[in-house]
Amino acid sequence: MGSLGKDVAKGLSEACGVPLIYHEVIDHLADRMRVRKSHVARLLDGSAGLLERLTADKTSLSIYSADEVVNFAARGRGAVIRGWGGTHLLRGVPHAVCVRVCAPFGLRRERMMQRLGTSDRDRVGEEIQRNDAAHGAIMRRHFSLQWSDPEHYDMVFNTERLSVEECVDKVSELVRSAAFAETDESRRRLEDLALAWRVRAALRLSPRTSQVRIVVSAERGCVTLAGVVRSAEQLAAAGEVAGAVEGVRELRERLRAADALRPRFT
Repeated sequence: MGSLGKDVAKGLSEACGVPLIYHEVIDHLADRMRVRKSHVARLLDGSAGLLERLTADKTSLSIYSADEVVNFAARGRGAVIRGWGGTHLLRGVPHAVCVRVCAPFGLRRERMMQRLGTSDRDRVGEEIQRNDAAHGAIMRRHFSLQWSDPEHYDMVFNTERLSVEECVDKVSELVRSAAFAETDESRRRLEDLALAWRVRAALRLSPRTSQVRIVVSAERGCVTLAGVVRSAEQLAAAGEVAGAVEGVRELRERLRAADALRPRFT
């Protein structure tokens, strides 16, 4: 809040001629989780009430949002994805440029006061801190990292020193550089990543496999399921659900059923 990240994202979208993705993710998440869009937004910005937080399906929110973000990236000819952990989800894709836009707390507070038309410094400051804390908690839960550490990004901009236009120019230059050019190999990595998340989402969506906790990986259309499930029925269901996902050409199951591992006494 108040970093001008929204403005940089919008400027990049216009400069590169690609769509800006943000609200589209909320729309899709609300549909998949069968909740209101405002509910999803409050969960993500830290303003959800106690009951909303206690009843929220955080695992589904994590899986579905990752699926949406990565598959948005894999579509068409590119996109600017603002937020949603996109920088961390796509970090392993060689042609994805991961950027953080920041500014000192005091300046962010002044900008938000001006934007909201208020002189209540304390209230605005508390709102920024709550938003930061919620974002930090989501990043730790989903990615086990401190999101503000600079090593997680290709570029970090401080808008106290740089204008929005300067940030846009620098990122656009990097996007067009040979170091971040899309290749057949980098495209394949993105497609593998998208397929793995589609399978995870499908497993979470199906009532037969919604409680399964297994490792899913993909390589050139070959999906591998690894781990331990509760029963032989759940093992069979995981294979059926994953095998039906669009893009799965081959399925390798390295699963074991817990009930088959238990010692039998006579």
